[in-house]
Amino acid sequence: QRRSLAPSQLAKRKAGDEDEDEEEEDWQPVTRQKRQKAAAELESGECYRSPFRRPLAQLTNRAHCLDSSQHEAFIRSILSKPFKVPIPNYKGPLGLRSLGVKRAGLRGPLHDPFEEGALVLYEPPVLSAHDQLKIDKDKAPVHVVVDPVLSRVLRPHQREGVKFLWDCVTSRRIPGSHGCIMADEMGLGKTLQCITLMWTLLRQSPDCKPEIEKALVVSPSSLVRNWYNEVEKWLGGRIQPLAIDGGSKEEIDRKLAGFMNQRGLRVPSPILIISYETFRLHAEVLQKGTVGLVICDEGHRLKNSENQTYQALNSLNTPRRVLISGTPIQNDLLEYFSLVHFVNSGILGTAQEFKRHFEMPILKGRDADASEAERHKGEERLKELISIVNRCLIRRTSDILSKYLPVKIEQVVCCRLTPLQTELYKNFLKQAKPVEELKEGKISVSSLSSITSLKKLCNHPALIYDKCVEEEEGFMGALGLFPSGYSTKSVEPQLSGKMLVLDYILAVTKSTSNDKVVLVSNYTQTLDLFEKLCRNRRYLYVRLDGTMSIKKRAKIVERFNSPSSPEFIFMLSSKAGGCGLNLIGANRLVMFDPDWNPANDEQAMARVWRDGQKKMCYIYRLLSTGTIEEKIFQRQTHKKALSSCVVDEEQDVERHFSLGELKELFTLNETTTSDTHDKIKCRRCVNGHQVRPPPEGSDCTSDLSQWQHCADKRGLQDAVLKAAWHAAVTFAFHHHSHQEQRGIP
Repeated sequence: QRRSLAPSQLAKRKAGDEDEDEEEEDWQPVTRQKRQKAAAELESGECYRSPFRRPLAQLTNRAHCLDSSQHEAFIRSILSKPFKVPIPNYKGPLGLRSLGVKRAGLRGPLHDPFEEGALVLYEPPVLSAHDQLKIDKDKAPVHVVVDPVLSRVLRPHQREGVKFLWDCVTSRRIPGSHGCIMADEMGLGKTLQCITLMWTLLRQSPDCKPEIEKALVVSPSSLVRNWYNEVEKWLGGRIQPLAIDGGSKEEIDRKLAGFMNQRGLRVPSPILIISYETFRLHAEVLQKGTVGLVICDEGHRLKNSENQTYQALNSLNTPRRVLISGTPIQNDLLEYFSLVHFVNSGILGTAQEFKRHFEMPILKGRDADASEAERHKGEERLKELISIVNRCLIRRTSDILSKYLPVKIEQVVCCRLTPLQTELYKNFLKQAKPVEELKEGKISVSSLSSITSLKKLCNHPALIYDKCVEEEEGFMGALGLFPSGYSTKSVEPQLSGKMLVLDYILAVTKSTSNDKVVLVSNYTQTLDLFEKLCRNRRYLYVRLDGTMSIKKRAKIVERFNSPSSPEFIFMLSSKAGGCGLNLIGANRLVMFDPDWNPANDEQAMARVWRDGQKKMCYIYRLLSTGTIEEKIFQRQTHKKALSSCVVDEEQDVERHFSLGELKELFTLNETTTSDTHDKIKCRRCVNGHQVRPPPEGSDCTSDLSQWQHCADKRGLQDAVLKAAWHAAVTFAFHHHSHQEQRGIP
C-alpha cells in the first residue's frame, strides 16, 4: 500500500505509536524498489533489457571549457556558411511570396537579360552614378525578358514579331494607342507569338509586377480547342487556360462571371478562350469588368463595323487589342479601315474621312483607265496610308518559311469544258441573259443565282441536273443534252473537264507515291461527288463540313495527320474548315473551285504548307477554261494587287483589269487556252510558250507577279500534272515558294 509523502501526513505518522514508526522505516517508494530489483537482476545475470539500448545520459547546462582559439574557430565556421535556398543549381531570385519574407536590395528582372539568346523586350535607361544615388530603389524600372522556355523556340522573325507586339500594346510605338494588327501570312507562327506576348504581360513589366491580370482570346469555333492545345504545348503546366466551346447558357454565364471576378497577382485561370458566336451571345457578362488584353484570331471577321460581333468586342473595357489576320484586305479599303479602327480608334479619322482622303484616290489611281494625275495622287495617298498604318501593323510573307519548310509549287490549271458542259453553258447564256443584270461591274442580287448555276455547271453537270429536270430559267430543254439513261446516283468523271483532271491526279498520286491529298470545294454538293468518286475508286477518305461538331473535327484532323492512318483523301468545305486547320499529313491540295474572295482561297490552300510539313507540297487550283471561273480568278488578281499595294508595299503590281472588263462575266470563250493569260498580255511567252531566258530588258515578273512561270505540258515539273495533262488541261501557271527556285524555267 502506497503512503503519502506529503509533509502533513508525515507529521501525523510521527505523532503516532512506535509500531507505526517501525513500519514507516520499512516502507520505500515504488521507484526505489524497481531500482533495487534491476540491480539484483544484474548481479544474478538474468537481465532482459536489450543490449543495444544505451543508458540515458544526464543533461547538464554546464558549458564545455574551451580555450579562446577553439571558440574563435567555432564561431568562424558558423559565419562561413551563409543561408542558401535548398534547391540544387537554383540561381533565380526568390518569388513574390517566399516564406512571407520581403526581399531586400534592388529589384531585379524575372529572367536574366544577359543570358545567351535572351529576348529583351524592354531595357531600362542607363543612369549615371549621380542619378543612381538619387533614384528611389523601390521604383527603379527593370528589364522585361521573355521566358527562356519560349525564347529558345522562337525563330528570328517571331522574335521580331513579339517585340513589335509588346511595343504596340504598351503604347511605346504610338503614344496613346495600345493596339496592333498581326498580319503575317499563314504558317508563320502567329499563335506562338501571341502566346509569348500574353505570358510576358501576365508575369512581368518594367515596374516589377504583372502588366495585366487577365487576357481574352476570341477565335472561330473550330479553333478554340486548337488555341487551348497550343497554350498547353508551349507553356506546359505553367498556366491553366479556360476554354469555352459549348454548354448551356447558365453554365457559360457562370464560367464567364467566375473568370471576370478573378483578382490579384496570381489569377488561377488568367486566359479565356472563346468563340465569336459564344462571345456575342454572352457579351454582357464580359463587359461588366476589365480585361487586360484582347486577341481576335482570324480578325478579318471584324471587317464590317456594323455587325453585332464587332460592336460587342468594341464595347469591351480594354485598350490593349491585337487582331490576327493573314489577309487584312479582302474586298475593299473600307473593310481595312474597320480593322485598323478597331485596334487603334481614330488613327485614320472617321470612316467618311478615310473614304474621302484615302480610299477614293487610291482606287482611282489603281484603275487601268486612270489618268497620269490620278495615278500620281493615288500613289501619294497610298504612301501616306502606309506610313500611318505601318506603325501598328506587322506583315511578313510566307517566303520566310522557305528557310524552314520544303518547296511549295502552286499551279493554276485551266481545264477544257466537255462537250456536254459547253452546250449547257451556251444554252444558259442564251436563255437567262444574266449580263443585262450587271451594272458598274458590281454583282446585283438578281444575278447571284445565275453565277451559282454557272459555277456548279463548271464543277459537274450533275449539280444542275435537277434544275434541268424542273426546266428552271436557263435550263429549259437542257435535259435532252444529257446522255440517255443518265443518273445522278453514280458520278461520271468524263462529263466534267475538272473532274476528269482530278480523277487522273488522284490515280497517278495513289499509284506512284504515298502522298495524301486534300480536296477543297465551296459546295457540299461537290463534296458529295468526291465521295462517290472515292467509293468507286476504293479510296479511303474523311470529310469535314459545317455539319460536323467542333470536338469531332479535332479528332479526325489528328487522326488524318498521323503517318500510320490509312486515309488517302481529306475532303474539306472551305466555308467550314478553311481557316486555321493544320493538315500537314497531306502534301497535295486540290482547290476545285474559286471563291470571289481571294482570302478564302488563300486560307484554304495554306492548310498543308505549314510548320511540321516534311514533304514537297503541290497546290492545284482548277479553273474551267474561258468560263466565269477565269473571270473570278481575274477579279481575285485585282483584289490581291490592291492588298499587296497597301499591306505588302509592292509598288510594281500591274493594273491588268479595269472595272469595266469585269462586265464580261457571262461570256464563254471557246477558242482560248487561257482567257486570263490572254488578258494579262504576257511578255514572257512567244506563241504560247515561255521564253527561256526572258527577252533582254523585259520585265518578266511584273506582268503577273505572283505567278513566276507560264507553261504548257513541256514546261511542267510536276510529274502528276504532266501525266494528267492529256485529260482536259489546256494551260497552267505555276509558282515556286522558294526564292532560289525563281530561276527555274
